[in-house]
Amino acid sequence: MSTLKRILIVDDHPLYRDGLRARLCARPDFSVVGEAGTSAEGLRMTKELTPDLAVVDISLPDGSGIELTREMRAVRPDMPVLIVSMHAKLDFIAAAFQAGASGYMSKESGGEGILQAIDTVLAGGQYLDGSLSPTVLRRLNDISGRKAKTVDASYGTLSLREQQVMRLLAEGLTPEEIAAKLFVSRKTVLNHRYSIMTKLGIKSPMAFVRHAARLGLIDIDE
Repeated sequence: MSTLKRILIVDDHPLYRDGLRARLCARPDFSVVGEAGTSAEGLRMTKELTPDLAVVDISLPDGSGIELTREMRAVRPDMPVLIVSMHAKLDFIAAAFQAGASGYMSKESGGEGILQAIDTVLAGGQYLDGSLSPTVLRRLNDISGRKAKTVDASYGTLSLREQQVMRLLAEGLTPEEIAAKLFVSRKTVLNHRYSIMTKLGIKSPMAFVRHAARLGLIDIDE
């Protein structure tokens, strides 16, 4: 007999939640233990209800589902998060997996698709909706490969998020653009930039560029 899996739904559209709950409850091994319409509610329910899985939308009225994913995984590292979204851009997908999501699927996929996704992530796997471009996985792997080539003692003192911010700064993005890309506030990006420069002993923008070039974060052939 299957163990009952407790599922939390975080989406600000009541009709979508109703439809998803009905589909999930049709499975005898699934139980929807909570529904939230905001990031704050989703995080609170994660702490109080200890679900086995969270199904999270990216666009929430009080923040990003991607940032919520990061917060959920900090509270419950063993709980998989499945992102369900209308957005199919690489930036969103990459940010979701970097935040700790176990799966990403389009809301336009059929109901059987989400059941397959849930089964996959509950079994410990990763899921990427087949309706999304297969080039996404290759590009995500390319990103991981470029990160792996960066070896430097000082660079290793940075957190993963600081390394990500440093790479985007090195690519010439503004704090505002980085905030939009990572689904965080401009203030958060500025705090990361200050921390990066402090840890690496960087005193000026020119020194930052030189340091980034030495680390291989800037591709001079592009």
